[in-house]
Amino acid sequence: MFMTAYPTFQVFLGFIIAAGLTMLFMHPWIKLLKSTHIGQQVRADGPQSHLVKQGTPTMGGVVMLIAVVIAIVLVAPLKFGTIVTLLATVLTGALGLFDDASKVIHERSLGLTPKGKLLGQFAIATAFTLIVVNYCDIDPHIAIPFLPAIDLGVLTTTIGGFQIPWLYVIFCNVLLAGLSNAVNLTDGLDGLAAGTVMVTMLVMAAIAYHEDILALSVFGATIAGACIGFLWFNSYPADIFMGDTGSLALGTALGCIAIMTKTEVYSLVIGGLFVAEALSVMLQVVHYKRTKKRLFLMAPLHHHFEKKGWSETKVVIRFWIVSGVLAGIGFVLYFAQTLVG
Repeated sequence: MFMTAYPTFQVFLGFIIAAGLTMLFMHPWIKLLKSTHIGQQVRADGPQSHLVKQGTPTMGGVVMLIAVVIAIVLVAPLKFGTIVTLLATVLTGALGLFDDASKVIHERSLGLTPKGKLLGQFAIATAFTLIVVNYCDIDPHIAIPFLPAIDLGVLTTTIGGFQIPWLYVIFCNVLLAGLSNAVNLTDGLDGLAAGTVMVTMLVMAAIAYHEDILALSVFGATIAGACIGFLWFNSYPADIFMGDTGSLALGTALGCIAIMTKTEVYSLVIGGLFVAEALSVMLQVVHYKRTKKRLFLMAPLHHHFEKKGWSETKVVIRFWIVSGVLAGIGFVLYFAQTLVG
């Protein structure tokens, strides 16, 4: 009764509990991973300075997700939409865990095949989209800043009252899988993914709060808190990496909150750093296939700046700054649109 009377308190409490639990559980998790020799497999073609990271414990995302789930159960009002969002996040984390385990078992930097990973992500994204459209009253339209919304429900099949908006399902598949893999690509330097996701999630939590979706706001805050707790161990030089277990799940969580708050396009600005990292890889591949020359010294983008001579910590801190600026711009666009509306 006390917490429900103070919704802001719930949001901050979720943040604190997730941060505290992550810090509490991470140390014994690292000890367990070290004792079982479960460590990161570093890319052979990556920066030479990263070879020292070989064998560093990974799968820190397991603890982060456990902390988020516990914090949500303790603090947030368990609404159906939030449960579905949490379930999509955890399932993507399980997919990432399988990927991480494959890397460790086979002692290589590649786990699941790209096709297998995408199939799993598309299955989760499709199920999430159909559920929220049919049971959470999510309209299959896309809000664009200062422009009319685009209706992606024009091609809809209805089976016994169950709606399948094909165009919107395709869009959400691209959004969720894209953000999930984009965060995964960003997770290449100590503290980079955790710090940028933390900033992004605080903005998404604020948007959910403004949309009067308290449980979703708490969800975003708990993820931000888990990132803060994880940074204690992931700051340079990292004692543990989050692995695909964490990065894939965090990207999916960002996309799910965007869909639930109808800020799909805004999330691409708020999480603009992740978009830039993913685009750098795609541009590198396309440019190399056409010209046999590299557009960047190395992709993803953070490795390009390492190759230019920036230290790892300088890249991370400057990318945090860029992420904060982009998140602020996205937040301003969102509020400007609501004021105009």
